[in-house]
Amino acid sequence: MELDGRVVLVTGGTRGVGAGIARAFLRAGARVAVCARRPPDAPVEAAGRTVEFHPVDLREPAAVRELLTGFAARYGRLDALVNNAGGTPYRLLGEGDAERHARVVELNLTAPLTVSLAAHPLLRASRGAVVMIGSVSGTRPSPGTAAYGAAKAGLENLARSMAVEWAPEVRVNTLVLGMVETELSHLHYGDEAGIAAVGRTVPLGRLATPEEIGEAAVFLASDRAAYVSGASLLVHGGGERPAFLDAATVNAVTVDAQTPDAATVDVPTSDAATVDVPNADADAAAVGVATADKESRDGSV
Repeated sequence: MELDGRVVLVTGGTRGVGAGIARAFLRAGARVAVCARRPPDAPVEAAGRTVEFHPVDLREPAAVRELLTGFAARYGRLDALVNNAGGTPYRLLGEGDAERHARVVELNLTAPLTVSLAAHPLLRASRGAVVMIGSVSGTRPSPGTAAYGAAKAGLENLARSMAVEWAPEVRVNTLVLGMVETELSHLHYGDEAGIAAVGRTVPLGRLATPEEIGEAAVFLASDRAAYVSGASLLVHGGGERPAFLDAATVNAVTVDAQTPDAATVDVPTSDAATVDVPNADADAAAVGVATADKESRDGSV
């Protein structure tokens, strides 16, 4: 298979988006290790193989360095690092103190930098790749998750700088995710009807699956992307329909009044107009940020 003999580390790869990424790499033939605070509730497996789990708190630099030192001894190489771990609870800026918001930035920006630095010698030796898991929250206002959005914006910029500094030995790119349906989507969008309604706000008509995110990550880590570095790949189903288009009346479509069904037909509006979507990518971590146990509403580690 495409990545036979390659070794991949996925942070936060025990559930949600991270598990989908890990399974995609397994299907591509790679040997996959994942890390998180706690082991997965069920084995993460695909193609008859299972990921290898390593416990670590990514906000502890010494622990991260120890993980990668042991990684070198155990696996002998590292061909791709996917910085997936992250996430945040919904919290307005005025509802949390600066220290709490800083922990969100620490998990979603500082931790990926810490892991990347620790992994750099191995990646340089293999001429490998780093894939950052970003978010559309970093490309637009992110009310309720402002620190998360700021961190994801910083992560995308970090990846571009890293791509320049570490070239040509290591390629670095970002997947910019939109909304992804995971086992925790109900925390953001409600019941099945709410999830479906939110999906209809996406041009492709649904949320992404974790496996689809995984396939994009495999591409960026593979030789098919050998000349792609410092790039941001949008995986958001076409983005978001601008709200002003549904609010405006000037471009409403009028049906000829002489036809039997004469009517004025407005531009179709979203079925999810009243659904609160606080976090654009509903993905990224089960290493959460609000408590010492790192349990987040966002959940993929």
